Amino acid sequence: MSVIVTDFTQTFLSQMLNITANALKNPAKEAIVAGEESYNYQALIDASRAFAHQLLETSDDLKETRVAFMVSPSFDYVRVQWGIWLAGGVAAPLCITYPLPSLQYVIEDTQAEIVVVGPEYAALLKDWVLEKGLRFIVLSEEKEANGSPAGLPTLEKSRRAMILYTSGTTSLPKGVVTTHANLEAQISTLIKSWKWSENDHIVCVLPLHHVHGIINVVSCALWSGATVQFLPSFSAEALFELFLAGKVNLFMAVPTIYFKLISYWEGLPAERQQEITEALSKFRLMVSGSAALPVTVMEKWKTISTHTLLERYGMTEIGMGISNPYDGERKAGYIGKPLAGVKVRLVDDEGNEVKGRAAGEIQIKGNNVFLEYWRRPEATQKAFTEDGWFKTGDVAVKEKGYYRILGRDSIDIIKSGGYKISALEIEEVLRTHPAIKDCSVIGIPNEEWGELVVAAIITDGVAVDLKELNTWIREKMPAYKTPRQYKIVDDFPRNAMGKVTKNDLKPLFL
Repeated sequence: MSVIVTDFTQTFLSQMLNITANALKNPAKEAIVAGEESYNYQALIDASRAFAHQLLETSDDLKETRVAFMVSPSFDYVRVQWGIWLAGGVAAPLCITYPLPSLQYVIEDTQAEIVVVGPEYAALLKDWVLEKGLRFIVLSEEKEANGSPAGLPTLEKSRRAMILYTSGTTSLPKGVVTTHANLEAQISTLIKSWKWSENDHIVCVLPLHHVHGIINVVSCALWSGATVQFLPSFSAEALFELFLAGKVNLFMAVPTIYFKLISYWEGLPAERQQEITEALSKFRLMVSGSAALPVTVMEKWKTISTHTLLERYGMTEIGMGISNPYDGERKAGYIGKPLAGVKVRLVDDEGNEVKGRAAGEIQIKGNNVFLEYWRRPEATQKAFTEDGWFKTGDVAVKEKGYYRILGRDSIDIIKSGGYKISALEIEEVLRTHPAIKDCSVIGIPNEEWGELVVAAIITDGVAVDLKELNTWIREKMPAYKTPRQYKIVDDFPRNAMGKVTKNDLKPLFL
């Protein structure tokens, strides 16, 4: 039974995992900058509370009702997410670039009862959501809640808090469920390890339906009482202008973004290059993650910024687990050492812990590890060992205390532009095209994207316009998952069991 607490400060401290502790100490402090607008912590607290009451209507607790929301990175995004948590709901952020079928999948899979959208996304979802009988809230059309309870529910930290979707080795994305306790562990560990403080100012250029942007950037900043700034869209020019303004002292991105920034910087006049280098040299920390960082990119960025990027290792199921040190040597090509409170081991194919410099699968244990795959008990069980270690599927070696990723244990997982993509999911969509008889999707090395998604297809002589094929598939799934190159082949290389040997396809694209 939920207990209604009338003291707002106590409610926020208990409900938000202390995320607003510094906010309550200094409510006038700038919390969020978006476009030309600036919002202090008091405004964020008030807006989050108001939205929680709107969600609750006349009830006292959402009791883990899933709330899907499609809101651009902004003040509104944060107040909606915090409002969901304050009301006792489970937040399910939707990707703002997804086509309708992908959005429908997430909403249906989470069994969301409420869908919240920014006004720019209302037309895309309204008819379908109302047809399904779900509650639909458009932020520009909000009304004052009637009969709101005096307080907000007090939640146990063991309650579910968020569902994020990731592609695994199956053809459809799985919902990764994290509890309030999981989020607290993930956020507090990074704040301590990377020395966040209320004096920090970070710009967010990462999507907010993934752990990197939600936890590492926005949540860590706001827990610390720092300032987070949102850009409407990625622009190398706009980003460098912001850096030159002198307020930002922290930056986190995927290797693809650093690659784009390097390319833009190299095209600037020498005088402008030097101005940018001087501005970047004053930063406190720069981090790269979500995909392997090419050593060439790390070296070029150090020349430009004077900073050695801090590379770390994480995934949706664990938040962050391994990181190069804030103080100490950051080794190029290595993901670093286990974070405080996170246990890491490497095991062989038989599940035995490897010794010395032998390669093994990374397995993780700690309070940061997710609760379950939503409504997939068998997949959850398979993801853990009998003694509770999460099986990441990534293979690494340990050398002088530092972990180095060698690759993935499944060729069907592609890391491109910071995303972890299921080749099987793409193949299932391609096979629905009338001209395609069969297909095989793989990832090939690419300096800018980490890996490039490519596809070999069999048409049995049927003519297919590859430009039209590209347009067709982008209507079926998110653009970042779609192949960048296609090769028409007569057949695939296969093993004795008839399984396609994907590594033998890679030379076609290299």
